[in-house]
Amino acid sequence: MRRFAAVSGASVGAERLWMGQTHVAPATSSGDHHHGDSETAIYVVSGRPEFVFLREDGAEERIRTAPGDYVFIPPFVPHREENPDGEEAVVVIARSTQEAIVVNLPALYVHRPQG
Repeated sequence: MRRFAAVSGASVGAERLWMGQTHVAPATSSGDHHHGDSETAIYVVSGRPEFVFLREDGAEERIRTAPGDYVFIPPFVPHREENPDGEEAVVVIARSTQEAIVVNLPALYVHRPQG
């Protein structure tokens, strides 16, 4: 996966926003991760990437997308991106923090908020 920052603290001095593109090669999967306290919005430009989470019962939930689709990932929610297709997938990502936070995890787990 290749990430390209477009709007960030480093590129334009943004204080509460990060925006950029991710290119996902065919037959590729990210590692399991979350984006800290950042809200993440994803717009699918091309390809058919998939986003994998765990449901409360421990089963995988898979969101299959196509160009023009939007996906929202709440803060601290573990997930991974996959591109099972034979073509590169390109997505635009916006996050509510000035830089791209990626916290790698050893495995997916069910997110249980404190409180």
